[in-house]
Amino acid sequence: MTSVSAMSEPAGSGTTEGHERATPVELERRGPCAVIRINRPEARNAVNGAVAQGIESAIDELEADDEFWVGIITGEPPVFSAGADLKEINAGNAANLQTERGGFAGIVQRERSKPLIAAVDGPALAGGTEIVLACDLVVASTSATFGVPEVKRSLVAGAGALFRLGRKLPFNLAMELALTGDPITAELAHHHGFVNRLVEPGQALEAALGLAEQICANAPLAVRASRKVVVEATQAPDDVGWRMSLDAMAEAVRSDDFREGLTAFIEKRPPRWKGH
Repeated sequence: MTSVSAMSEPAGSGTTEGHERATPVELERRGPCAVIRINRPEARNAVNGAVAQGIESAIDELEADDEFWVGIITGEPPVFSAGADLKEINAGNAANLQTERGGFAGIVQRERSKPLIAAVDGPALAGGTEIVLACDLVVASTSATFGVPEVKRSLVAGAGALFRLGRKLPFNLAMELALTGDPITAELAHHHGFVNRLVEPGQALEAALGLAEQICANAPLAVRASRKVVVEATQAPDDVGWRMSLDAMAEAVRSDDFREGLTAFIEKRPPRWKGH
């Protein structure tokens, strides 16, 4: 396994090379980890059409490239994302902020198989919070805040927050966020389990890479199968959970990596996963 803290390499058309002009979304290879960076700091990383298309393209590459095992999405400091670009909405271009497969920002409705971590330094508000909610894990610095202030502009959060917040936070706290529009701190979000790792400002990406490295120490097929069961069976009846778990296990034992895992354990060495 290649360490995710290894030197970065260009990956795909979304990656900047040398001193070429930056693109709204950049994709950087860190070993088996794809780092997807929203790069509109002059607009607080707000989502316009280019950002939505860029995120969708980056996730396409994450899913299609067998060398990528985990993804991280982050924003160019000092903000993760302020959400939808209201200037675009005011100009009548709201439809451009979503894609056919991914919905808002090319991500909130996107089906995918590989784990995705949000690395949040600074505010993630409105659609920024909804991008975070679409991820599997969250690493945040103490400079991060989360909130859905749409009601303050006579809008309704329409990209998943109103039903996902209550799955990640206590119901009354989710309701307070929705009705007041006021944000919560990263510390409070961490206390209630919404944030997996809480770190100092400026350290979210490195901490997310560390979490990705922990994931990448495991067999990638088993990781994806386990993620699928957690996502699809957590809110389902037990019979669905049992069926999905047993089916996933049966599939795992047919893989080369299953045999490698047993052999590595017997030989007392780290496994060499192949992803098949």
